[in-house]
Amino acid sequence: MQQAKQVSLFIAIMAWAILIGGIMYAHLVYFPPYLSHLPESNTLITGPYAIRDENFWMRIHPFAILSTVIALLLNWKAKARRKFILIASIIYAVVILATATYFLPGLFAFAESANNRTLTAGQWYHRGQTWQYLSWIRGAFMFAGFILLLVALTKVEKLMRIKNNL
Repeated sequence: MQQAKQVSLFIAIMAWAILIGGIMYAHLVYFPPYLSHLPESNTLITGPYAIRDENFWMRIHPFAILSTVIALLLNWKAKARRKFILIASIIYAVVILATATYFLPGLFAFAESANNRTLTAGQWYHRGQTWQYLSWIRGAFMFAGFILLLVALTKVEKLMRIKNNL
């Protein structure tokens, strides 16, 4: 059972690492050009060769959530690990809630910016920059959750330490 606990936590950490990599890529490479010249830059997601990053996000999130829940369940009796995995899980839940209520509607609005003539380019720019800034904060929370999972990995039960010392 100890090995299953360890492996489940390794898998969750790997899923979070992939997720953090996607977050960093999006924030360093994708969002700056996309959100800096709306509505003209909208062709990055609507043009004939548009980037379809939703395929990545729709695959990694279920995997990361499932692996985190499994790691939490398998490590539940390990009190030292449980609190770190639980806090990381709560962070993820809050981030998903924020994503669903603020960030995704914002992305949908940006996608429709070419059809929306009520906002000026300057207003779109301001909206895009605000969205990016808040999204960096969201990413920092996810990174903190990732660090918590790494800390959980370092926690071993006292009984296992005693057993290994014999």
